[in-house]
Amino acid sequence: MLSALLAVLAATCNALASALQRKAAREGPAEENLSLRLVWHLLHRPVGSGGILFVIASFLLQAVALGAGSISVVEPLLALELPAALILSAVLLGGRLGHREWWASAVVAAGVAGLIVASGSSGGRISSVSWVGWLLGCGTTVLVIGIGLLWARSASGPSRAAVLGATTGCAFGLTAALMKGMTDVFSHGLAVLFTSRQLWAMIAAGAGAMFLLQSAMHAGPLLAAQPGLTMADPVVAILWGTLVFDEDVRVGLLVVLAVLSAAAVTAVMVLRSPLLSDKSGQEENCDPGRQGKSEATRARGR
Repeated sequence: MLSALLAVLAATCNALASALQRKAAREGPAEENLSLRLVWHLLHRPVGSGGILFVIASFLLQAVALGAGSISVVEPLLALELPAALILSAVLLGGRLGHREWWASAVVAAGVAGLIVASGSSGGRISSVSWVGWLLGCGTTVLVIGIGLLWARSASGPSRAAVLGATTGCAFGLTAALMKGMTDVFSHGLAVLFTSRQLWAMIAAGAGAMFLLQSAMHAGPLLAAQPGLTMADPVVAILWGTLVFDEDVRVGLLVVLAVLSAAAVTAVMVLRSPLLSDKSGQEENCDPGRQGKSEATRARGR
């Protein structure tokens, strides 16, 4: 129960961080996307700095949750970030939630509950994972992230944000796997922890994931990046849990297919949302009532 509660708190922090970083990043120049200058720009804005602080808080909560529970349970709970981000985006970025957004939230919540009940994840032998297993797992995940980055460079607008969101989710999934390995090493003492490969690899992966997150938030509307960002993380984590950490998952890789199906349904529902309108690059939504007032004002001006 403790690990589940901490995972939900981590998801809430992630959602708040995404909304704050999108609010700050949408004012940055387009050419700063996938550039360290974007991070520098955000650090000099209180809203951007606040978003980064919430990401760090989420990392800490997630680390404690992974130390107490299975990665195949903790990471799917982070998918609750999507409904939280929908609500926070309406509050912080303007607009209102319609039936599509509420249905998307319900799909995610039901999917997470069903996923955890169906998987029945338990066990796992992280200490027995060989260096070959770590190398293959990290290498494969990094390769997927690299493919996502190449794809994002050839895309633009909401499509680029969606691809970068999914790529960032993969990076956070890798960070979670290394974090789980780090919590196992920590049980052997601080001296062992600071000399472990998992700790330094986790720091590098976490820094890379945060950099990708800034670029995903800058590339397009929050709700274009959020579905992939939220769903890729648990998929990668479950693959690590079943294939590398040897966790006992009741239905095996069928869980991954279920997550991908839920992600596809949710993405379609969210991507059709009016909150995705970002035509001016300054507004995050298209509120019909607000648009009507604006048109009436312009008509009177004529």
